[in-house]
Order: sequence, then C-alpha cells, then structure tokens
Amino acid sequence: MKGRTSRRTVAVVGELDSLIISDHPFADPVTGAAHACGHNSMIASMIGAGLGLQAVLDELDGDVVLFAVPAEECIELDWRLARREAGELEFVLGKAELIRLGEFDDIDLAVLTHAAGGENGPLVTSKVTMNGSLIKRVRFRGRASHAGSAPWDGVNAYKALTIASVAVDAQRETFRDDDLVRVSSLVTHAGEAVSAIPADAQMEMMIRARTVSAMEDASAKVDRAVKAGALAVGAEVEIITIAAYLPLVPDEPLVDLIDRNCRALLGDDRVLRDGGHMGSSTDVGDLGRVLPVAHPMAASGTDAPFHSAAYHTSDHVLAAVNPAKFMAMTVVDLLADGAHGADRVIAESGSKLSRQEYMTLRRRLDQTTVFSGADSLSRGEATSTTSE
Repeated sequence: MKGRTSRRTVAVVGELDSLIISDHPFADPVTGAAHACGHNSMIASMIGAGLGLQAVLDELDGDVVLFAVPAEECIELDWRLARREAGELEFVLGKAELIRLGEFDDIDLAVLTHAAGGENGPLVTSKVTMNGSLIKRVRFRGRASHAGSAPWDGVNAYKALTIASVAVDAQRETFRDDDLVRVSSLVTHAGEAVSAIPADAQMEMMIRARTVSAMEDASAKVDRAVKAGALAVGAEVEIITIAAYLPLVPDEPLVDLIDRNCRALLGDDRVLRDGGHMGSSTDVGDLGRVLPVAHPMAASGTDAPFHSAAYHTSDHVLAAVNPAKFMAMTVVDLLADGAHGADRVIAESGSKLSRQEYMTLRRRLDQTTVFSGADSLSRGEATSTTSE
C-alpha cells in the first residue's frame, strides 16, 4: 500500500497458524486444525487496519505492508526438519526464515496484535515480554538383550533416559529466578517390547528463558544432565539442539504510541501499559532483533487457556475491530508529516542486528552433540563431540 512518498515502511503483521486440537469445537473435521491461539483474529485485524488506512494513504509519507506470516507455532517439527534436511528452509519458524530470506529488509517497523483473555480485565495490554526457547531432540542408544534370560548383556537406553530426566530436574534450583527458566520434556520412544532391554530411547525437550544468555546457560546444564544418564549405564546419546524463539522485548517508543492510541480509543481504565512477563514465546522476538516492534494483546472474550480446546475468539470487536483501529492510528502517527514519528521511534529504539548478525546468532544456538559413555567403565573416561 503506497503512500504519497516512501520515506519509511511499516508492516502490520498477522499470523496464519492454527493448532492441531481435534477435540476443539471448531476444529476442522479432517485435519483437526483449530484456532486455539487467536491467530484468525490477528489476520482480521491486519486486514481491518489496511482497509482503514486506504482512505489516508495520500497523506502518508511512507508505505504500509500487510504481512501475513506462516509458521509462528512450533508444531509439526518432523515435517519442518525434513524440509530443512532437503534444503528447502533453514530455520523452523516463519519470521526467522523470512528474515533470513531478506523479506523484512525493506521494512522499518512492525506492529501486530495478539488475542488475549476475557473482557473483564484490560481490553488491551500494550506491552508484554516473553521467553525465548530452544528445542532438544535427545536419543539414547544402548544394546538390546533378552530382559529375562540375559539382561546383563544389554545396555538399557531407557534407563539412561530415566536417569537423565531426574538429573535435569536436579538442575532446577540452579536456575536464577530472574531468568524465568522453564524446562519441559516428553518421552517419545521407550523401546520396542517389554521383554527386551531397550536399545533406543528418545525424548523431546523445550527450554525457555528470559534472555539468550539464560537460554544458553540452561541448555548447557540440561546437556550435562543428559550426558550423565548416558554415562551412568554406558550408553551413547545424541543431542540435537534447535533454535526456536528469541526472547520478545518490545520497543518502548513504539509501545508508547500504541498505548496512547489504545487509551484514546478505549479509555484509560480499560488499557494496561505493561502486562509484565509471560513464560510463553513468539517469533516476534526474532523480528524485534532486526527492527522496532510492538506486540499488544487484545481481549478475545474468552478466559480459557491458550492452546486448549476451550479457547476461541468469542468477541470479534474486541479481538479484531479494536486492534484494527488502534494499529491504523499508530501507522498514521508513524507516517504522517514526513514520517518523523517513524524516524523518532527508530532512533530511540536503539541499534538492531543486521540480517547477517541475526543469522549468526541463530546458527550459534543450533548444535548437535554426540556423547559416548560406552567405554568409560574400562577407560574411566567418556568422549564427546559437538558440531554446529
């Protein structure tokens, strides 16, 4: 959408994702896909902002991009990793991959509004911060044997996994409160038959933290605990670490504009300036590494938890129409009168990473480690190799 000049470009962003929740009342009967995180209202508010801005484009000294982005949710990871293995993509999340491809190179600032909870609290929360996260795929390899007649001839991969899980739990008191670390895990494979010593056991983990340094610290502690499980029984373990989300820290000058427009539209008593920190994650955090971003949260009319079968957008005025209005108002503030508002926000938001610097950061977080404790009983040591 072209303004009268093209001094600056603002993206109004929406996210295309659904989730796979087959028991959701509005789930697709074939795929099980359902909007249990409010992304449908994000797309509606993006389109609504564009419709409203059409009438004033000839008064704006900048362009507007309505940018619908896929793959914000970190789901269907096997499919994405297969695409990466085939060379079709590098990063598993939408905004990260689009940054890599240069699709945000010509955009100066970005705003989007995520759906939130019910109508009894704030109608809009102008700012929240969120954790970043890493995904780990852990595979223990042992040696199969008959579990009844010769268990001593086996190396129990599932026992290694069990010890590793306990060792990870033992790390929790080492995480600083301010880092807001969360470690969640799921056993995805535990052997083939109960009559055999398992030679293969697998788990998937997600590590979340408030900063990149805290993510890396927690990741190293988890890796150490996982290796301990392998060492204890003489198994081998492969740890694949995949960068998921970078922490979200919205830019205060842009948040100030959003907040002012929300209050003008909805009243001071219905708007919360700072909603604090959320333990969840979003790839808007990645986008905020390369350009100024704002990520307000608007009421959806539903108090159910995100990603649950009960969550849906029940009030479309709150979740889509109001955000369309205050995002359009913010774009006008940024691009009117020579786009000096955009200039000020960019200057006051401070330095950002270049695309290459951003990719270097993400690639640093991707690692594969293979650790062997198989010969430690005879040599009294273990071997480890790591690649990035």
